[in-house]
Amino acid sequence: MERGEEKMSNIIETPEQAKQDATYYQALRELLLQLADDDLLISFRGSEWLGLAPHIEEDVAYSSITQNTMGHAVMYYNLLEELGEGRADILAHDRQPDERRNGCYLEKRNGEGMYLEEPYYDWALAVVRNYFYETCKKIKLEAIANSSYQPLAHVARKVLMEHPYHLAHWKLWMKQLQSSTDEAKKRMQTRIDEAWVEFADVLELGNLATDMRKHRLVTISEEEIKDKWLDEVKTILVDLPEGPVGKKYGSGRNGEHTDDLKQALDILAEVYNSDKAAAW
Repeated sequence: MERGEEKMSNIIETPEQAKQDATYYQALRELLLQLADDDLLISFRGSEWLGLAPHIEEDVAYSSITQNTMGHAVMYYNLLEELGEGRADILAHDRQPDERRNGCYLEKRNGEGMYLEEPYYDWALAVVRNYFYETCKKIKLEAIANSSYQPLAHVARKVLMEHPYHLAHWKLWMKQLQSSTDEAKKRMQTRIDEAWVEFADVLELGNLATDMRKHRLVTISEEEIKDKWLDEVKTILVDLPEGPVGKKYGSGRNGEHTDDLKQALDILAEVYNSDKAAAW
């Protein structure tokens, strides 16, 4: 077999082809759940800032980013639906916390209080969380833009077209607040140190990472994702925390989550649960 023919034989273009290899299918399913759940949770936490951002221009910008990110989650859930994993709305709204694959840090509450009741949210948390996540997301998108599963590669390339604006937005906030007032610097460093011990599972690919790489669902390894992410954030962080990035609350990739996830899911699914038979 010629090299070109061998390369083409590794390209999967339809759900039916993906299902012909059980290990391929399971790795693909797991990857799609991670991508979808990550975007769903961080976009939900972003939506809670509507009307509460530091100024009106930021309120518009953050709302737009959040809407885009929720749209990315929808595309991944739609790919899962095409694979036969169930309806996209059920996958988004009607799975138990231990079935979710998002990183634990992404489910963290924005601060004290509730959106409609004394929302004492911390903008430093929003900035650090979104910058760390968007940096990781860029690396993962680039790693799946040439995925062997063509529907996923197509979605990744589409998302990459608008993602640079998201990342640039949060990178600018990181630079500004780290060189601002003493209070701003202190708040930022507190949230950076906090994220440093909680963010690791966002960088991971879970128990099927080896199969994802073997089947070229992602084109770089989990360790390469971590290294690329660290190299990038080092260029922005003024005071780099000591030690490796940790996962204080376990791994969301394995279904380990905090109570904050249940709180988020209860709110997210409130309208859906009011009439599950409705067409959304």
